[in-house]
Amino acid sequence: MPEAFSLLLPVYSGDKPDYLRRAFRSSVHDQTVRPDQIVIVRDGPIGGELADALAELVSASPVPIELIELPENGGLAAALEAGLAACAHDLIARMDADDISLPTRFERQLELIATGLDLVGTGMYEFVDEIGTIVGRRVPPVGTQRISRYARFHDPFNHPTVLYRRSAVRLAGGYRDMGLMEDYYLFARMIQAGARVDNLPEPLVMYRVGDGAYARRGGWAQLRAELRLQTALRRARFTSWPQAIRNVLVRGGYRLVPVGLRRFAYRRLIARNESAPPA
Repeated sequence: MPEAFSLLLPVYSGDKPDYLRRAFRSSVHDQTVRPDQIVIVRDGPIGGELADALAELVSASPVPIELIELPENGGLAAALEAGLAACAHDLIARMDADDISLPTRFERQLELIATGLDLVGTGMYEFVDEIGTIVGRRVPPVGTQRISRYARFHDPFNHPTVLYRRSAVRLAGGYRDMGLMEDYYLFARMIQAGARVDNLPEPLVMYRVGDGAYARRGGWAQLRAELRLQTALRRARFTSWPQAIRNVLVRGGYRLVPVGLRRFAYRRLIARNESAPPA
């Protein structure tokens, strides 16, 4: 029997009811191996339609749900920390409220994590609006050494795909606020703390993207967050001085280019085009 695990799903006012329904059902009802518990963190007040969708999902869920209702929107790091504390199992799967898990996601990840790993990510398709509109495919690095090298420049995991052990997350210090890079900062610290990690290269999650996604990756606020991140990684000696300087110049510069150029660079360097939808 696979090890019991919790599904951690944060929700906030900006999420769309239909996207939430699809994300939830794909990660629970449609899975070949379902989670044993679901923890939904409502990060602050939400609108009526989203609240109705959430209530509908809770009432019809085939899996027990723990609903955490935070009175104010405190950001993703705080929401995930609250969710981690409420999970009944050490093994936890992350999911965002607008993405879609493919049916064998958890089955495949559980098989790999049973070999003694602390964190397993997967590849993912990127899509716009409709599932058939595939615009890219992100293939993560595979193997401990490749992941460790890659992490000195870029997040080695597709964050909506990860399955990890809470004990390894806690050992690394948990989630900390870092702009939109809370996950990357956590994963770097987990690697440095000795977590056993790997990736499945095949896409097991569909990641929703749009123009707003590229806009959120840029601007002065994200540049400041990038500088904070690079300073923290250097102070922890996770990166060398040459690596830190390279990261500031390349990753920092990426934050300030126009959205169209940012989209082009991202698609060419990170997510290659995918002409056909998944089977």
